Amino acid sequence: MNAAPADQIRLLDVQALDTRLTQLAHKRRTLPEHEEIQRLEADLAQLRDLLVAAQTEESDTAREQTKAEQDVDQVRQRATRDQQRLDSGAVTNPKDLANLQSEIASLAKRQSDLEDVVLEVMERRESAAERAAELGERVESVSAKVQDATARRDAALAEIEAELGSVRKERETVAGAIPGELLKLYDKIREREGGVGAAKLYQRRCEGCRLELNITELNEVREAPADAVVRCENCRRILVRTPESGL
Repeated sequence: MNAAPADQIRLLDVQALDTRLTQLAHKRRTLPEHEEIQRLEADLAQLRDLLVAAQTEESDTAREQTKAEQDVDQVRQRATRDQQRLDSGAVTNPKDLANLQSEIASLAKRQSDLEDVVLEVMERRESAAERAAELGERVESVSAKVQDATARRDAALAEIEAELGSVRKERETVAGAIPGELLKLYDKIREREGGVGAAKLYQRRCEGCRLELNITELNEVREAPADAVVRCENCRRILVRTPESGL
């Protein structure tokens, strides 16, 4: 294939723009905010699960406390009625009187035990409430961090997208001045060779594979017409000759 030396040199400009596009795409994929957001969202999901568990425990102990307090109230009311019967003097039979006094004593013990239950449940409820409050604050804190990281990521992505658009437009302009067959060959090689389709021959070294041409390869390049499209024997990329090629 033949192409004007100026068109071959333009390939280096296209290559530089393609390299920049690749770098920007890599930067977009590897923004540190991506990993930061992923980590924070995982933490947030775990905290939310813990918060739900703490809130559920608080709700359950609240119902348990209500039930225990109702039990205490029932025992207290019965004890009050029995005490009123005892104080009224209505019970005169010694056996009935003894039974009534025994029941009052039993109810007092039952009430004391139930009140201990209420206190224990109240402590568990308070602990669950404190835990839920703490987790709620942590959820808010991590949520704020997620929002901050997301804002920073979006700003960085917007900046990258703007530059990508600019570079793509410039690439389109520069590539538009290159003969179609030459550009097609360049794109084919670039796709096959990891994003680099054309490289400068600088001081007898291919800047694509970074290998220096041997004497035979140099002689072949020297003898090739100026408009001949030469390829590196090592990496097969288009080898662009310039005054700095060392020929």
